[in-house]
Amino acid sequence: MVDITHKNNTLRTAVAQAIVKVGSSKTIDAIKAKKIPKGDVFEMAKTAGLFAVKRTSDIIPDCHPLPIEYTSIEYTINNLEIIIDITVKTIYKTGVEVEAMHGASVVALTMYDMLKPIDKNIEISTIKLLHKKGGKSSYKDNGKPYSAGVVVCSDSIAAGHKEDRAGKTIITKLKECGVQINSYSIIPDERSEIQEKVKDLKTSGNDLIIFTGGTGLSPRDVTPEAIVPLLDRRIPGIEETIRNYGQNRMPYAMLSRSVSGIIGDSIVLALPGSTNGAKESMEAIFPSILHLFKVLKGATHDNI
Repeated sequence: MVDITHKNNTLRTAVAQAIVKVGSSKTIDAIKAKKIPKGDVFEMAKTAGLFAVKRTSDIIPDCHPLPIEYTSIEYTINNLEIIIDITVKTIYKTGVEVEAMHGASVVALTMYDMLKPIDKNIEISTIKLLHKKGGKSSYKDNGKPYSAGVVVCSDSIAAGHKEDRAGKTIITKLKECGVQINSYSIIPDERSEIQEKVKDLKTSGNDLIIFTGGTGLSPRDVTPEAIVPLLDRRIPGIEETIRNYGQNRMPYAMLSRSVSGIIGDSIVLALPGSTNGAKESMEAIFPSILHLFKVLKGATHDNI
């Protein structure tokens, strides 16, 4: 199966449809009157559909087992067509469109099985996804192209004793999100240099200013202490999201001192300096963090 361990839980919804076409209006009348020999068609098919949604991962090899938290099945009769609409919801890391389509197909097939003794012209004409939301595409920012400056804070990397991996990991994720990299630099973990770099990147017009490194508990790790006094406002929710994401993957994430905030209309982040720490931090908050620019723009308009 596809690896989804890096994804975040979100509310996922999918709506699928199937259409069963019967051969005669007498079949429709028999369904309404509940005179089909095998029983109540709508109720039996609905029950089969509910089972199918929950058992999708047992049938489709690459589907992940996931918690189904809501399923509804509705019928609409249009002349000789029975339109089946099925809605499935979950709060999980992957979507439920296959579950919804599987459920719709089994509802339709159950109808076919129940109606074939009285009607030899039953036809399943359509099975399709009508709508889905809640995944990455639902939270994709379609605003202006954003720019970023990435700074690696490390005495050893600045001295050439180690190779930077965390900064390059951050840049890779930014490019995936359509963010332009204006600046990439490596500096010692020194308070004055960090503060000068923040001011320089802000003056250069970067939308995102991202530091990696210097967020540990060693006396030499001063990135948070350097950045926090410069912020107009901190954003605790981003820091909490980063820490919670990491904590779900390894116990040492509780020791992280990530920082997030704004200076004017720029987002400033200080992320862990380990490659995995930087990677997981970026996965936790991107691309959804880009929505903050719309929030900031709206706040600016409200203040005018």
